Amino acid sequence: MAAEGGGKEMNEIKTQFTTREGLYKLLSHSEYSRPNRVPFNSQGSNPVKVSFVNVNDQSGNGDRICFNVGRELYFYIYKGVRKAADLSKPIDKRIYKGTQPTCHDFNHLTATAESVSLLVGFSAGQVQLIDPIKKETSKLFNEERLIDKSRVTCVKWVPGSESLFLVAHSSGNMYLYNVEHTCGTTAPHYQLLKQGESFAVHTCKSKSTRNPLLKWTVGEGALNEFAFSPDGKFLACVSQDGFLRVFNFDSVELHGTMKSYFGGLLCVCWSPDGKYIVTGGEDDLVTVWSFVDCRVIARGQGHKSWVSVVAFDPNTTSVEETDPMEFSGSDEDFQELINFGRDRANSTQSRLSKRNSTDSRPVSVTYRFGSVGQDTQLCLWDLTEDILFPHQPLSRTRTHTNVMNATSPPAGTNGNSITTPGNAIPPPLPRSNSLPHSAVSNTGSKSSVDSAVASGVSKFATLSIHDRKDRHHDKDHKRNHSMGHISSKSSDKLNLVTKNKTDPAKTLGTALCPRMEDVPLLEPLICKKIAHERLTVLIFLEDCIVTACQEGFICTWARPGKVVSFNP
Repeated sequence: MAAEGGGKEMNEIKTQFTTREGLYKLLSHSEYSRPNRVPFNSQGSNPVKVSFVNVNDQSGNGDRICFNVGRELYFYIYKGVRKAADLSKPIDKRIYKGTQPTCHDFNHLTATAESVSLLVGFSAGQVQLIDPIKKETSKLFNEERLIDKSRVTCVKWVPGSESLFLVAHSSGNMYLYNVEHTCGTTAPHYQLLKQGESFAVHTCKSKSTRNPLLKWTVGEGALNEFAFSPDGKFLACVSQDGFLRVFNFDSVELHGTMKSYFGGLLCVCWSPDGKYIVTGGEDDLVTVWSFVDCRVIARGQGHKSWVSVVAFDPNTTSVEETDPMEFSGSDEDFQELINFGRDRANSTQSRLSKRNSTDSRPVSVTYRFGSVGQDTQLCLWDLTEDILFPHQPLSRTRTHTNVMNATSPPAGTNGNSITTPGNAIPPPLPRSNSLPHSAVSNTGSKSSVDSAVASGVSKFATLSIHDRKDRHHDKDHKRNHSMGHISSKSSDKLNLVTKNKTDPAKTLGTALCPRMEDVPLLEPLICKKIAHERLTVLIFLEDCIVTACQEGFICTWARPGKVVSFNP
């Protein structure tokens, strides 16, 4: 009987959880879904995805949300923790036939109260540019599927550009497009631009400039997701072959790689300062990779199935002033440590810069990130200094972190780590005043770069794009808990070619893929079941956390102190 009770408790969906900063609470009135609120039959469907944009409409409520459920795409005013969701009045609703939306992304540079540019990728390979405010369809790219016939896995606007965007496919290819160019009526011909280990980049050969401008072939199997660094200079890609590859996007050069413990990597994200990358995937782990040192610095074990999304939370990064005598790094190290370069953490950056200029006392930083998976669980993690800087004495008040052999540096370290003192638990930072992807003001001339690209993509390599604006898990870590529509058999098929080229046994225990006992093992701060179906979305906003599951429900979790009482 006790075992049955325990099982029931394990299957209970949580509506609140507590961390060091306080209580997070699910707001049932702020749940978005299809208007009839009927759970979507998710078998064989593409993942539910969510995108946000702020249109700056002077009303104080400029937040907008877009999400896809099955063949449908919705665009709503997002009221967050302030007011109850009104599902009866979508700004725009579209139902597609023969193909399904798989991903989408807003252009935050051009968003206004009257117009917004939204890219939508589809299961058959097309990409559509629409304006859900004007309710217009501007252009359709790869319409005849002459460029790529496989599913679009990720689509994003190039940071600082009003016209360039990047599209990844399950074929393992990525394409760079310009919204101002056509795709042509025949299949494109390519010319090799640059080649490296497990990647190649081609330009499109034609008498007149046409899409795609560039074709990237990356790794083996599907290219599952990519993410631009906060400054837009680097591109992190994760593939079904289990590799993370980080490129310099301007020079099209490989900066570093990492291999999963086993299976494919499904998701990737950057820390707000661009120093760390977190990945998740079919090994049920989250893996933290240092961009500076090009090595794995920690793994997190908490999920019981594939990890589908990882994301950093810039709003709960912790800062604590310490005694100057305890700081062993240089002023340059300190300045580099606290130089956050993204508007997602503008308030964080302002506070840190102010402290550095007016006070010689340094600060210590703790990163917070989250993950959701096909096990329907949300995990939150703290990346603390005993992990980041293992040569320093451990702090007196540590978070839930299990350091395994942390006294010796993991394989692959080059000794360039910045030293910084241990930290106690400080108060949270001021909240950012912007949504995660709001417009960034970049220096330089956008028009000059766009015209340069238009004049001939053979010159692309010289352009600066930023001139534009043997041990496995415990027994409870079971593979058969996976709830995804992608079976183990199908992913084995995707990896057949990979096994011929990259033997996992040769990478395990190397700097590419350290053994479990060779790196610190993180334990989650919280690990809660929050849905009936696999989770597909995790987004950190200023006053809430947004999650979504494959049933088609988008949930808002109010941060501590941000709960608003709704009027019936």
